[in-house]
Amino acid sequence: MIVVDSHCHAGRNWFEPIELLLYQMKANDVEKAVLVQHRGSYDNSYLLECARQLPGRLSVVGMVDVERRDAADELERWAEQGIAGLRLDAHQRSPGPDPLAIWKRAEGLGLTVSCQGEVEEFASEQFADVIETVPRLPIVIEHLAGATPEIQQADPLFEQALGLARYPNTYIKVPGLGEILPRPRALRSDFDMGAASPLIDMAYDSFGPRRMMWGSDYPPVSGREGYRNALRGVMDHPALRDQEDRAWVMGKTALDVFDFDVIPTQQ
Repeated sequence: MIVVDSHCHAGRNWFEPIELLLYQMKANDVEKAVLVQHRGSYDNSYLLECARQLPGRLSVVGMVDVERRDAADELERWAEQGIAGLRLDAHQRSPGPDPLAIWKRAEGLGLTVSCQGEVEEFASEQFADVIETVPRLPIVIEHLAGATPEIQQADPLFEQALGLARYPNTYIKVPGLGEILPRPRALRSDFDMGAASPLIDMAYDSFGPRRMMWGSDYPPVSGREGYRNALRGVMDHPALRDQEDRAWVMGKTALDVFDFDVIPTQQ
């Protein structure tokens, strides 16, 4: 089974350099990763440089300053350099006459959008309207639709957010469970977080394994349960007891959605 980390960060201006992520990947048999640009960074050069050095192993989701009027053209320039996706907030809109210009340009360029936001934003009619406007744009909902430890099984907003599965171009990222569960009071060497989260079962019932993907959120995950526990907590979750389901969530869905071979060779 190939394991792909669909959500991790690296950088020189924030977080950690790529070498530390590669250490965790090697130690935990993670073959590929999607480098997702972190908030406030619009120079995607470092991530693309990392991907060029490791051809076929890394895919890049970049960011542009959406508030700029030339943001759509800037996105096209980054796409020419090899980004496979664009990171947007669920509420982000373009200035000018067409508020969805950046979303439409991403669709036209054949990119994927990795979308961050709060559960209230994903549950809103406004976000559903965006999805309906760009039906050919793969939209990956990050961080289990903004789930937090405070959200429980009967949360109506979370259920509404999961209702986005009715759109076939939507996918959902499943984070390390330390992001959505409180830290256990007693820590054992063999503790199991997986059985404690009904939210994973709910996402499975809504999206199905072929539209779910695991993402560690490295390096922030290091301040929660750690990389290995983030991996094993999802991989060993009871909802993924079927081996084929597990293979999709842990790697095959990300391989379907993100292009790992778009980085042009430097002349």
